[in-house]
Amino acid sequence: METTSPERAGGVAWHALDRRELERRLHSGPAGLSRVEAAARIARVGPNALPESPPPSDAAIFFRQLKSPLIAILGIAAVVTVVLQEWVDTAVIAAVIVLDAVVGFFQERGAERSARSLQRLLTPRARVVRDGREWEIDSRELVPGDLVLVESGNRVPADIRLIATAGLRVDESLLTGESAPVDKSSAPLPEVVDAADRVNMLFMGTVVTSGRGRGYVVATGRTSQLGAIAETIRTAESPETPLQRRMSQLGRAIGVIVAVTSALAFAIGVAVGQPPADMFLVAVGLAVAAVPEGLPVAFTITLALGVRRMARRNAIVRRLPAVETLGSTTVIGSDKTGTLTENRMVVHEVWSGGLTFSVAAEDDEPIGALLAAGAIAEIPEHPAVYETLLAGVLTNDASAFWDGRTYRVQGDPTEGALLVTAARLGIEPEAVRAAHEPIVELPFEPERQFSASVRRYGAQAAVFVKGAPERVLAMCDRLRRDDGESALDPAFVQDAAATMAARGLRVLAVAMRRLTALPDDRAPFPELQGLTFLGLIGMVDPPRPGVREAIAGCRAAGLRVVMITGDHAVTARAIGEALDLCEPGAPVFTGRELAALTDEQLRQIVRTVSIFARVTPEDKLRIVRALRANGEVVAVTGDGVNDAPALQAADIGIAMGRSGTDVAREAAAMILADDNFVTIYAAVEEGRVTFDNVRKVTFFLVSTGAATIVALLAGLALRWPIVFLPVQLIWLNVVTNGLQDVALAFEPGERDVLKRPPRRPNEGIMSGRLWRRTMVTGIIMALGTLVLFRWELDQGATLAHAQTVALTTMVLFQTFQIGNARSELESVFRLNPFSNPFLFASAVAALAVHVGALAFPPTQFLLGFEPLDWATWLRMVAVALSVVAVVEVQKLIQRHRVQ
Repeated sequence: METTSPERAGGVAWHALDRRELERRLHSGPAGLSRVEAAARIARVGPNALPESPPPSDAAIFFRQLKSPLIAILGIAAVVTVVLQEWVDTAVIAAVIVLDAVVGFFQERGAERSARSLQRLLTPRARVVRDGREWEIDSRELVPGDLVLVESGNRVPADIRLIATAGLRVDESLLTGESAPVDKSSAPLPEVVDAADRVNMLFMGTVVTSGRGRGYVVATGRTSQLGAIAETIRTAESPETPLQRRMSQLGRAIGVIVAVTSALAFAIGVAVGQPPADMFLVAVGLAVAAVPEGLPVAFTITLALGVRRMARRNAIVRRLPAVETLGSTTVIGSDKTGTLTENRMVVHEVWSGGLTFSVAAEDDEPIGALLAAGAIAEIPEHPAVYETLLAGVLTNDASAFWDGRTYRVQGDPTEGALLVTAARLGIEPEAVRAAHEPIVELPFEPERQFSASVRRYGAQAAVFVKGAPERVLAMCDRLRRDDGESALDPAFVQDAAATMAARGLRVLAVAMRRLTALPDDRAPFPELQGLTFLGLIGMVDPPRPGVREAIAGCRAAGLRVVMITGDHAVTARAIGEALDLCEPGAPVFTGRELAALTDEQLRQIVRTVSIFARVTPEDKLRIVRALRANGEVVAVTGDGVNDAPALQAADIGIAMGRSGTDVAREAAAMILADDNFVTIYAAVEEGRVTFDNVRKVTFFLVSTGAATIVALLAGLALRWPIVFLPVQLIWLNVVTNGLQDVALAFEPGERDVLKRPPRRPNEGIMSGRLWRRTMVTGIIMALGTLVLFRWELDQGATLAHAQTVALTTMVLFQTFQIGNARSELESVFRLNPFSNPFLFASAVAALAVHVGALAFPPTQFLLGFEPLDWATWLRMVAVALSVVAVVEVQKLIQRHRVQ
């Protein structure tokens, strides 16, 4: 066999090699590498570190805010005003662009800095053998071929092929999503075996929960399993969010409207005999007026407010557009471990003497109770249960203590769960351990699948065994019951174990045998035959409180929740059924089954299947891409490294803030500070409220802008004097409605916000209903303005007076239109005007500012205003109220259609 360079980990099935071939390929041995050779290798392969993407510069973050199509239109308008030397217009437009970019810049920079913590995964030191001696070095200095020693509590510093183990168990939920620790061994495995089942390998970033081991480093940094995932994240293309797509659509629509109306104004003016040079200036002025300058600022502030509201509800958003994406989400793909469940093992039930007992007490509830057949039973009444729990404590290396609020576990979480349950039920672990001193112990090894302990038991001794049901059962010939012992029926116990396993429980068996003589600690371990079978203990990683209700709420809101996990299919289905995520007996697809599907077949499967188990990171990516290919807007939640590629590829990735890994948080667009799936439900609500407010702002600005365009074009076509001066248009667009559009961002959510189905992915920012309403109200507002403008001229008023009346009428129309914009279907008269005090104050303030400008000599001069009498004000208010009447009739008709 050809020798492989130790630096080339790719393509070598390290798990299939025996020790001699492993050492030959790595050019290493029991004495480890020499320090000289290690230095040479690190010079060739580089440090044991993940590839880092440099943080974006402040300039990059700032200029990222300028990619909006509306900002581009405003930029073009600003350039045109510079060419025309319209400096006031230039200054106003530039101020709008800068304000929008600054707000977005500070929000995004703060989130970016708080989330960049990927390197914390690589902080541990490592114990290695070099030159025949043990050293402790920085894990960055490890190279392929290093002989590494690991023990309980260590974070694995690189990918390692084990050559020796002693009770070694590793938490690989970071990579696989499986909550239970994995038993490790050193024996070679078949060449074709899933990565999650390579029990003779340790993977970078995982954690040793118990035992010891040693092995050779076979992959470091970017060539490790963790490095491959990090590289996938780095190179993955983040999809455009729904809001960004809608912004692009709206920008293109506004661009077309601006171009068409400006060209139309120029053509009409020339056709009626106006000089082409003058009409060019009018067309440019109309183009500037047609662009809703306040829209980008209002968008950014609306999203920033959504970020703030979400933060108060423990959802931290890293990208502004992601605020709205949850409101558009149609599918939530959730990891199981640590997201839907608590990522800790707890004893769910105990089977002993033919009876099944469900553990009822929680960590903070009184101890001493078991629930048997619907009735409370005390431990002393069930000696078989007592001995079952006692055996779980005495064959146990973990420790548990009460911190005043809950039990804390040190050591293997499975063994810790046994201690916590015993303590809650009145069996103090340390007290019974002291009462039954250990004499000799047999630690757990994956090959034997059990552990055993000989303990003092009264005046004599007893051997206690804990392990896999089939292994323990083979050692037994008697069954413990509350009233004594009976002959063992293996099939009876096997059926009970199978029933528990089918419900997704991890099942352990315990047994014991009294010894006739007190053995010496140097004597051989007693023969493990003729034992009495005590019972079965079923454990589960329990669902998080409130998740079941949150999933039901998501379903009511039209969202589908899909579980995507690395755990076993039976466990995944059991949790899914417990959470009402799927129907009993619903199909579960595994990673192996997915690998046999084409992309088109997978697209069909993801339409109906709600649980995917034993999946790899690549499988998760395929599932997300298949969902998105079906037109779904996909949110993916997770907390482990295995979730990161899917978090990056989804429309919005949601990571856990407390238990989540730095890799997952780096990849996510949103982080849950409390690790609670329930927070997602609240975030969906806030996302929908945010988009509703974006839509309200858009409707208000586009409809009032349309009214201005129609009034100008109609006046031009009728050969009337110009209705609005250019400076008055700027005043109208920025000073008056500029206060009110921002205030719409503070609107509270409507009552039915979580009762509607998600918006269609291809639906624009404005619905078809709102576009029709925009056309109707735009015409109404333009017509009312033109009628009063013409009426004033016909009464002999000056052009300046008529223009003042026209502008003030439009200001009043905008004041009433802001009320129409507060709800798409709800009557303005059923909305509390003080539920958004900022909007109420801004509407009053905008009107007051305009009234003040009418009476203030400097603004009269600058804006061409003339004072108005009370009769004129009454006429303007009466005409402006027409827009409320028209919209109320339209809403009434549409409410009946919806019903």
